Amino acid sequence: MPKSKRSRRHYTTEQKVEILKEHLVDKVLVSEVCNKHQLQPSVFYDWLKQVHANLGGALTTPAPSGPSKREKELAAKVAQLEARLAKKDSVIAEIAAEYTQLKKELGEP
Repeated sequence: MPKSKRSRRHYTTEQKVEILKEHLVDKVLVSEVCNKHQLQPSVFYDWLKQVHANLGGALTTPAPSGPSKREKELAAKVAQLEARLAKKDSVIAEIAAEYTQLKKELGEP
């Protein structure tokens, strides 16, 4: 008499998460979780290994797409300081020109 093959079950990511939460959050024994969902303990532990292997990725924050608030503040401050420096340069150039003109008028070397 030929044995009928059992078809494999395919769980979605959401289903896997819910099954793992039963054990990790609700503290249900692994054997009870596996019996309830007709799941082999080896499959459950493989899922658990995957969770632990990818845990670092879950805890990292995504890189911001644009400049941060602090970078924007610093850029504004740089622009302000560059404007002040340009104004000072023009004042110094004007004073130097007046000084040179006075020296010529007074005949000083």
